[in-house]
Amino acid sequence: MTDISAIRSIGLVGGGVIGAGWAARFALAGYDVCLFDPDPEAGRKVNAVLDNARRAQRRLLGALLPREGTVTIARTLADAVAQADFIQESLPEIETLKQRVLREIEAAARPDVVIGSSTSGLLPSSLQSVLAHPERFVVGHPFNPVYLLPLVEVCGGAATTQATRDIATALYSACGMQPLQVRVEIDGFIADRLLEALWREALWLVNDGVATTAEIDDAIRYGAGLRWSFMGTFLTYRLAGGEAGMRHFLAQFGPALKLPWTRLVACELTDELTDMVAAQSDEQAAGIGLREYEQKRDDCLVDVMTALKANDFAAGATLKAHGARLAARQDAADPGAALTTHVDAAWIDYNGHMTEWAYLKVFGDSTDVLLAAIGAGPDYVAGGHSFYTVESHLRHLGQARLGERIAVATHVLGADAKRLHIFHTMTGADGAAIATAEHMLVHVDAAAERSAPMRPAVAEAVAALAAAHAAMPRPDAAGRRIALP
Repeated sequence: MTDISAIRSIGLVGGGVIGAGWAARFALAGYDVCLFDPDPEAGRKVNAVLDNARRAQRRLLGALLPREGTVTIARTLADAVAQADFIQESLPEIETLKQRVLREIEAAARPDVVIGSSTSGLLPSSLQSVLAHPERFVVGHPFNPVYLLPLVEVCGGAATTQATRDIATALYSACGMQPLQVRVEIDGFIADRLLEALWREALWLVNDGVATTAEIDDAIRYGAGLRWSFMGTFLTYRLAGGEAGMRHFLAQFGPALKLPWTRLVACELTDELTDMVAAQSDEQAAGIGLREYEQKRDDCLVDVMTALKANDFAAGATLKAHGARLAARQDAADPGAALTTHVDAAWIDYNGHMTEWAYLKVFGDSTDVLLAAIGAGPDYVAGGHSFYTVESHLRHLGQARLGERIAVATHVLGADAKRLHIFHTMTGADGAAIATAEHMLVHVDAAAERSAPMRPAVAEAVAALAAAHAAMPRPDAAGRRIALP
């Protein structure tokens, strides 16, 4: 990946829904943003989007988020881009307007800075044709809300260099996005061509009185939309083909493609159809305001991506990798104990803190680290021997919040031929104890399903560790039990 460490400030031109979304995406990734939009209300609108973005990103990443960058509203276009290390244009989809403004951006920007455009369908070759240095122009097409949805289509024109593509791709990735390289320059790129096909058919269904806007949305969100969020179309249909896969699916369902089910041409957007769609949409919204719906959308997206993160799949894999990068930055500045981790969004309860089962999970992971260190890891278990936890006692002393770095230190209190007595202490970012866990483990012969002496090498490692820890002060809470006075 191209080194983008020199990029610190972002110049944005256009502060509408997409431009404001970019401002939030970059600022919450730690970049300073300077934005120009002639709208006198631009500052207010951008701040409203930024408020929603902070709320969503804190639910998604919590304390893993870096220091937030500044967002400044510039007085002129030149002020916004003159000192920028990367520029993103987000103007209306009018080719002549974009070309004129891109010339202004190029004239005001430094000669080595990449200029990205958020166009959703205009060809990059056409947009860059008016520039003196078209090689530094590239399309970076995001999706709303830009501060949450990871997809960004990266498409170069005929004159765009690979270095320009690489810089844009690396920057978007560093902000937690999933760049999709569009290999062939084409109107609408990839995602919008698919969305437009669905949109055309949806308008026909409303126009012909087959379904309302609410019914069409229900057909998507309760059905295929759930699959699309993690498998898309082709992988979904591959599974529908059973063990024979895609070839069988095409043979079985391919003939249906010849049936006149869908209308691939757009219906005329008459005043009557516009009124019908708008009225049904208002009824569907049921009086709920824009910002409230945006927050509901963001909450659902956070929950879906968090669930996908637990499966390390689709957008969840992107989120997991981004969280790991952010965590690595923190850990590099703060080397930890035997086990360090960060509080995951899936571990958070209704109070905004780490929930009970998550503490046991982290302590269990810590026990696994210990067992691996004494030679009782996966290979040992595969050989027919293992340690079973037969007793546990947890104490909750503080709170662990989303994204917070936590560390667990392990103290071996004692051991004999068949038993291992351990005590874990979990600390937060400030070093204070958050929780402790005391466990008694028994060594077992898994095949016989009964206790058995440890294998010699493991027994030797346990004895050495117990001897080394014997000099440590015994935890005050060790052996403590729960009881009423």
